[in-house]
Amino acid sequence: MFASDRMPGTQAVVRALRIVYAFTDEHPEWSLADLSRELSISKPSAFRLLSALEEGRLLSRAGPAAAYRLGPAAIELGARAQRTNSVVSAARPELEALTRASGETSSVEILAGTETLILDEVQGGHLIGTSPSVGTRWPAHATSTGKVLLAAAAAGNPSFVREFVRTAGGRLVRLTPRTVSSATKLAAQLAQVTRQGYSAAVDELEAGYVAIGAPVRRHDGRIIAAISVGGPTTRFPAARIRALAGPVRAAADRISLRLGWWSGPTARGRVPTVRLSPPSP
Repeated sequence: MFASDRMPGTQAVVRALRIVYAFTDEHPEWSLADLSRELSISKPSAFRLLSALEEGRLLSRAGPAAAYRLGPAAIELGARAQRTNSVVSAARPELEALTRASGETSSVEILAGTETLILDEVQGGHLIGTSPSVGTRWPAHATSTGKVLLAAAAAGNPSFVREFVRTAGGRLVRLTPRTVSSATKLAAQLAQVTRQGYSAAVDELEAGYVAIGAPVRRHDGRIIAAISVGGPTTRFPAARIRALAGPVRAAADRISLRLGWWSGPTARGRVPTVRLSPPSP
């Protein structure tokens, strides 16, 4: 249910959006009768909306009696959205918000071989923190973002960790006494990251440094990057790590949404909540 249902004049817009969201990978085609029944919209209303969407090229069909599919305008809009929503541009507002809320440095990173590469970073306001490091690479097994990205790569691939260690030169570099250096322990850590949906690296990259990482997904759900918030151990007791894990995950999900990923149900016409506020006077 859209929050905008309560606003006068939005019902037709909401119904049109429900129709568009009904076209999924699992159900790429709809007939008028089936769509009307699925969304509980009368056939005359559904036909008017489908005709308008077809005229706007958001939907198309091969002939008058053929089923409806997403049209060329929908493809153009999707391509345009992807071009204008790169990982860095999509992540920047969320990194800034995370840093404002936490006071700590935040970053977005990708996997580059056996290392993580920092694409963008927003510095925290504390005197004791991290120095600017865009473009810096770190061993993936020792970072929160790296563990998130490795966990995604390891999903469904029992031999991944063994292959990763071999690619890393046959061993995991131990940067601190707490850096994981065993393939067995790394595999266990990655499984835990998958279960909990985020990663925390405490004193692993550097003694006295903590970071919390969460996954960023593209339109098809594939994890392509990770964001993190980090700082000195003195400001990251266990309770704060747990408290920040939720906001970091939520920020990563919002970035993913900008990149086209939607984790909610799209069947039966259910779509992400849209809130329309009256214009400011």
